[in-house]
Amino acid sequence: MLYFSLVKMPEIQLGAHTIRSHGVKVLRSYMHDWLILILLVALDAGLNLIEPFHRFVGEDMMTDLKYPLQGNTVPFWGVPIIAVLLPLIVIIVYYFIRRDVYDLHHAILGLLFSVFITAVLTDAIKDGVGRPRPDFFWRCFPNGKGVFDPVTKNVMCTGNKAIIKEGHKSFPSGHTSWSFAGLNFLALYLSGKIRVFDRKGHVAKLCIIFLPLLVASLVAVSRVDDYWHHWQDVFAGSIIGLAVSSFCYLQFFPPPYDVDGWGPFAYFQMLADSQNIDQSTSNTENALTVRQPQLESICIQPQHGMDGLEYGRRN
Repeated sequence: MLYFSLVKMPEIQLGAHTIRSHGVKVLRSYMHDWLILILLVALDAGLNLIEPFHRFVGEDMMTDLKYPLQGNTVPFWGVPIIAVLLPLIVIIVYYFIRRDVYDLHHAILGLLFSVFITAVLTDAIKDGVGRPRPDFFWRCFPNGKGVFDPVTKNVMCTGNKAIIKEGHKSFPSGHTSWSFAGLNFLALYLSGKIRVFDRKGHVAKLCIIFLPLLVASLVAVSRVDDYWHHWQDVFAGSIIGLAVSSFCYLQFFPPPYDVDGWGPFAYFQMLADSQNIDQSTSNTENALTVRQPQLESICIQPQHGMDGLEYGRRN
């Protein structure tokens, strides 16, 4: 009976939990999570300011680092659009269809955590590893004339410091990790909403789910094509993005193959709490209704007893 009530009740309460009616309550319940998210943003900004580790790059190692220095097929400002704005639009559109503030809040919070946890991990590893990019030679020596230490044969770069700094951040790929973090979260989100794993065999649903992952894969491929990353960089970035987004999604939503995979945990918890309150209220009302005649008899009986005592005294 509980299973059927949880399945049917959301349809009855469609549009009952909007931003206006429950938005402030939900935000207050997750205030600490939003504060942690702000700290993650600040931490990632700090990781981008510090100087990465400058790994030893000998003269004989330059053979694999002489790819041409060129622009990005997917610019830096395009990554947030792909990884954050695109999933955010889908989430907001679903809110106007469903009018469920629990789904809206948890999806946005899960998406942002996916992206910024991935960003912190990626940038921390970048700074710690300091792997040179495939185009490192031209970053280091823009005039094409290599200068090396006469003893250690380590590079002595003559190029722009900001460009050289970026040249030490090859592993892992930030474009790739961000794209997979945001778009894999979107793929999981859509999987639950359209019930991909309902065992009815609609393969067309899988095409919808694979589309965000295809976009993320193309972003990863572009990083190798632009000679900004080695293939190991994009492979590691995709693993980080996929893993973090999966963990973040499952923190707020059931697995997509679950019968309740279309809604967040908090929504079902709210329904269960409401049902328990209604049951306790009805039980209390029934108890008061049953006890009312008993209370009346208790009040009446002493009155008859007193009358008897008065009658005895008078006689």
